[in-house]
Amino acid sequence: MDAEVLERPLPRPTAEDYINARILESLIEARLSLEFLGRGLVRNSAGKAFQAWRAFLAALLRLELNKLLQAVKTDEERRWLMERAVPRVPTTRMKALSQMLEKVGYGVLSAWTDKALNLHDYQYNGPDPDMAMSKYRNRGEAAVDVKLLIGELIRRIEELKARVKWTDELENALMELKRELGS
Repeated sequence: MDAEVLERPLPRPTAEDYINARILESLIEARLSLEFLGRGLVRNSAGKAFQAWRAFLAALLRLELNKLLQAVKTDEERRWLMERAVPRVPTTRMKALSQMLEKVGYGVLSAWTDKALNLHDYQYNGPDPDMAMSKYRNRGEAAVDVKLLIGELIRRIEELKARVKWTDELENALMELKRELGS
């Protein structure tokens, strides 16, 4: 089922289903991250945890698009948000986008985005005792952050339940992820 869901084309960012699709993607990527972690594939796990957080940010950006559009000052920034930020969530702008979401009420989001970006670097560079290419000296440090990030992801998605059209598919994916994290 996971592969089928991840391979579905995303609805257009203007569609109501887009938020749910990105939340579901986030939950499935997080579960795959934990599965890889259980197999000892920490770099792959870190990459999936990053993807899960990125999909979650896409859902938040779409959910709060009206507030974000009011907060930016130029038409160019509005167009960029609608055409680039929401559908793609560029890695290079994730920190700035998280800070924008913080300004519209999402508390400390950018610190968690930093953790996701650190895991992204770890995926490509692996452990680095000198910490020049990666913030993790060993696999164990990265594995701890994978679990912390996924725990925060679960907490934040649960907070969204009342604000989105929550489906059985989302509930099942959330329960599976929580069960996997707890084991």
